[in-house]
Amino acid sequence: MNCCWSTMESEYVRKHHKHEPRENQCSSTLIKHVKAPVHLVWSLVRRFDQPQKYKPFVSKCVVLGDFEVGSVREVNVKSGLPATTSTERLELLDDDEHILGVKIVGGDHRLKNYSSVITVHPESIDGRPGTLVIESFVVDVPNGNTKDDTCFFVEALIKCNLKSLADVSERLALQDRTEPIDF
Repeated sequence: MNCCWSTMESEYVRKHHKHEPRENQCSSTLIKHVKAPVHLVWSLVRRFDQPQKYKPFVSKCVVLGDFEVGSVREVNVKSGLPATTSTERLELLDDDEHILGVKIVGGDHRLKNYSSVITVHPESIDGRPGTLVIESFVVDVPNGNTKDDTCFFVEALIKCNLKSLADVSERLALQDRTEPIDF
């Protein structure tokens, strides 16, 4: 566990973010505190069919099949990244516990055997409703890369996504949108 995590953060990680990386894989867990209520943040995170609502590197997403566990989405990635497409499967969607799990199953990138879990948890920030967001991943280390390089790259993408999630959620919260967002 990270030395700087609170007891509650460590408990959530232990309970929901159990990756067991093999020798050729790296794994990490990132945390973001969002000044918006959990139901609002979850309404964005749970939209497997519309990650572009908060993920700035996604330009388009098409879900194949029903919007349930096992569904696959085809994601188009904006230029500037070493990829143009990603095929991803919904592994877990729990609206009660606020857990979303996704596995990359194809695409023109180097993230092989990538799997992530994102959870959102209510917390109080400055006496107001806030959200603790935790995202963890495990991924193969590509040939020619180190574990540190691979983790650094994936962490940078996730940090960008989490910052954008916070920005979008906080902007909606400031607009006094207290109902779940339905796009």
